[in-house]
Amino acid sequence: MSSLPSALRVHDPGLRFLRSAARAAIVMPSVFAFANEVIGNPQLAIFAAFGSFAMLVLAEFGGPIRSRAIAYVSLACVGAANVTIGTLCSQSAWLAAGAMAAIGFVILFSGVISGYFAAAATPALLTFILSAMVPAPASALPARLEGWALAAGVGIAAQLLIWPLPAQTSLRSDAARAVTALAELAATELARDVRAIGDRVHATGETLRALRSRFLATPHKPSGPTGPEAALSSLVDELDWVFSLLAPPSRQPGLDVCPTENAEAVAAVVASLDASAATLEGRDDRPDLERLRESRDALAHAVARSILELPRPSSDEPITATLGSAFRIRALSGASEQAATYALLASGHNSPDLDTPQAAHAPAHAWRALLEHASPSDIWFRNSLRGAVGLALAVYIAQRSGVQHGFWVVLGTLSVLRSNALGTGWTILTALAGTAVGIALGAALVIGIGSHQSVLWAVLPFAVLLGSYAPRAISFAAGQAGFTVVLFVLFNIIQPVGWSVGVVRIEDVGIGFAISLGVGILFWPRGAAALFRENLALSYARNAEYVVAAERELVKGAASADAAAAAAAAAHRLDDAYRQAVAERSARSDGLASFAPLVAGAARLRRAAQSIASLALMAGSDVKLVQCGANLDAEVDAMRGWYLALGEALVHGTTLPQAPHVRDADGLRRLLECVRDALTSGDKAKMRPALDLVWASQHLDSLWQLEEHLGRHAVRAALS
Repeated sequence: MSSLPSALRVHDPGLRFLRSAARAAIVMPSVFAFANEVIGNPQLAIFAAFGSFAMLVLAEFGGPIRSRAIAYVSLACVGAANVTIGTLCSQSAWLAAGAMAAIGFVILFSGVISGYFAAAATPALLTFILSAMVPAPASALPARLEGWALAAGVGIAAQLLIWPLPAQTSLRSDAARAVTALAELAATELARDVRAIGDRVHATGETLRALRSRFLATPHKPSGPTGPEAALSSLVDELDWVFSLLAPPSRQPGLDVCPTENAEAVAAVVASLDASAATLEGRDDRPDLERLRESRDALAHAVARSILELPRPSSDEPITATLGSAFRIRALSGASEQAATYALLASGHNSPDLDTPQAAHAPAHAWRALLEHASPSDIWFRNSLRGAVGLALAVYIAQRSGVQHGFWVVLGTLSVLRSNALGTGWTILTALAGTAVGIALGAALVIGIGSHQSVLWAVLPFAVLLGSYAPRAISFAAGQAGFTVVLFVLFNIIQPVGWSVGVVRIEDVGIGFAISLGVGILFWPRGAAALFRENLALSYARNAEYVVAAERELVKGAASADAAAAAAAAAHRLDDAYRQAVAERSARSDGLASFAPLVAGAARLRRAAQSIASLALMAGSDVKLVQCGANLDAEVDAMRGWYLALGEALVHGTTLPQAPHVRDADGLRRLLECVRDALTSGDKAKMRPALDLVWASQHLDSLWQLEEHLGRHAVRAALS
């Protein structure tokens, strides 16, 4: 027995699932007892019971208490609308199926807006399914709405007041550990401890991989128009970029050029990362963003002086070998500042300096997210369409066939609808097995208890505890078993029918599972793997185009906003496709693991484009060194060609571009000569654009080094 608590903590860290299940076991039977025994209205009682289950078990929102309260109240309002529409359509199979298709698609597809919308999908759908599949005249609507209101009101209060989720989520804790590891790595670099830096790079990489794994394991990406969830999502990507700057593929960043300014810049980075980690952990430390900016400006002036003092390069000496360390430390400072702003927002603090789409107006962001995913090739669009069609078919078949308790036909469809036929089929087997076990347990309980209502009431809280805890901490099949036991007890309290309710349930959910399997075969026989490859290639193409557009904006002033929007849309679709592929029960985990570096590479390509674009935005001058910048054109075009070829190879199996592209060394030399001439001219207005061109060339150098790394992983992915 002494091993039980430790086992619980392994499968349920912090006993979060157990507390949530205990809360449901206390509140749901109490609400149902009040509705059934005190008020005595059957319609009110059934909506109070299942409404409580929806609010306490199916809906669980994270984040600050204000955001959670708004999410729960919004769900209550949507549920009331669904109860109304479902009741009015409940006596017509065509009306119910049509409304289910429309409402199902809207609810499922709205999940692209934020994690809150996605998390609310199942409880919101349950309110319509229950209303449409329990036929009743319009006169029953007031009682149904009262039952839902009772469940929602008590459920919201219980979620916010009884063992509420801590403000510091596990993902935020993992992010804090990753930021601390990065701070230690930067401090090791500052100390010039060559022996320790290799071990520190390895340890930091492991910490970041754990963070990324936890991030991808969440059912829905914590994103949205504003707020801590969106900032936390962006922070995960930003930390990967910081790590790539601290531990590049070919060398460690040094302090050789401008050593004093570089050392101060790295010290500012260490202090900022330490303070950001403290902020994420809930302490009072705040990152000093001004120190980061001042050290970066000092470094820029020192680099300008160094360029003037450098000897003329020989024919085979690219500028990247001369200024690489200074560039990496400057880029590291900028990335650390961005990470600090995300850490502040993720912790619920204001950061007025944040220059990202998350600060945009929420309705505009929501509309943009919907447009990004409104495509038949988008995985979220396909999932939403498949789910809506599957649920509509289930509603129509259940109503027209006249099966007893047709509600369970639709619930069976909702339970196991997955991304492809094979995944759905495996879920059907586990669901049927779990249901069979639940029937055996429930039947044994009912036979043993008989018609003693007081004993059934005493057993109900324990049944709810099992039904709430099992699917989260044990398995999907265990959840099906637990939920079946809850139904046995619940229906035998409302209308005693003995063990036969289990036979009805397995018959009805079997029909629902068959519908789910059929829809999976019809809409997506291949699963998410093929579409994931397509989205990965699209992301590389859009990000490479973004790099080109950002370089043109820096050199000539041409706008890159459209390319940035296209790259962002491709990144979002890739994230969804990768999550879907990871979640598929039929997916090969080893194959997906080989693709992880390629997904990270697409993010790094986009981040480089953003950094080049930010140089143009922060220039603060209309002066453009067009002739100097023209020397970057051949290099950036060659870079784009390499990444386009990589994407094509991933999708169509063409020859992989294993070797990096051939660099335009002459163009880079001419750029340095041109920059030197601009700096020696004495025109201060030319200093900033000249340095920006140097920084841009260093970003291209970073992407060139990345190519060899990605080529190796592309070969492994092709063989997996």
